[in-house]
Amino acid sequence: MSTAEERMRILQMIQDGKVTPEEGANLIEALNRGSRPTPPPPPGLDPRLLRVRITDLRTGKTKVNVNIPMGLVNVGVKLGARFAPTGSGVDYEEIMAAIKSGASGKLADVEDIESGEHVEIWVE
Repeated sequence: MSTAEERMRILQMIQDGKVTPEEGANLIEALNRGSRPTPPPPPGLDPRLLRVRITDLRTGKTKVNVNIPMGLVNVGVKLGARFAPTGSGVDYEEIMAAIKSGASGKLADVEDIESGEHVEIWVE
C-alpha cells in the first residue's frame, strides 16, 4: 500500500469515527517520518497544502493539526467542516471556491468562545 493510500485510509478512519483526529494526526506524522523521500510532483500538479488546525482556547493545546495535499482538498474541507464548531459562520463552499481560484494564505480564522476552540484553515 502506498503512503498516499495509507493517508487516505487514516483520513477515512477519522471521518468514520474509528480514531480521534489527534490519533489520526499522530498516525500521519508517523507515516511521514517512516516514508521515503517523494519525487517531485509531475508538471501541472499543485504542490500546495491545505492546512487545518483546531486549538483549545483555554490551554492553547492543538487538538487537530492536519496538512492535506491539494489533490485531496475535497476530503480536507469536509474533514475541517466536521470538526469545526457548530454555527461558526464559516462558509465551506466559499473556502472551496477560493482554493480552486488559487488563493494562498489564511482562508478562515474562527474562535468559538462557547466551545473553547480556535479553527484556522490556510493554504501554503
